[in-house]
Amino acid sequence: MSETSTKPYLLRALYEWCTDNGYTPYIAVMVDDSTRVPMEFVKNGEIVLNISFDATGHLKIDNDYIHFKARFGGISREIVVPVENVSAIYARENGQGMAFDVIRNEEAKEPKGKKKAAIKAVDASSQRPELVPGLSAVPTGDTTSAKADSADEDPEPPKKGGPPRLTRIK
Repeated sequence: MSETSTKPYLLRALYEWCTDNGYTPYIAVMVDDSTRVPMEFVKNGEIVLNISFDATGHLKIDNDYIHFKARFGGISREIVVPVENVSAIYARENGQGMAFDVIRNEEAKEPKGKKKAAIKAVDASSQRPELVPGLSAVPTGDTTSAKADSADEDPEPPKKGGPPRLTRIK
């Protein structure tokens, strides 16, 4: 018997945490043929959706899909997102949440020996694949003392005073 993924449970838990604390839950979604979203809002194969109670109607997060109705430019649309395509869920106000690795269709068609793990935990000192989703700390205070060893890091320091943003760590 195959084991159920923990991802939909974590999505529901973080959605509930956001709403319980008065935050606005957002999901980042990798768009493919199985995703039903307004394509005019898709950028670089990804869309970010507000899934708060005020922004959606009939929201249902089940084990395979996230279904809801939302208005885009005043037009009501039916949104269907496969849970496996969700790359992150986070609170808009503070950026706290969880990111997931998503396998694109091209990667899913690779031979089994070359297929990457669907979900990887990210450790601050190294990146190592795990078979369980991982949490990573989101800085909430002064981050000037934190140094990154990554060579491909942005040369500019983060700007203060702007809205929080989710940074994907690969």
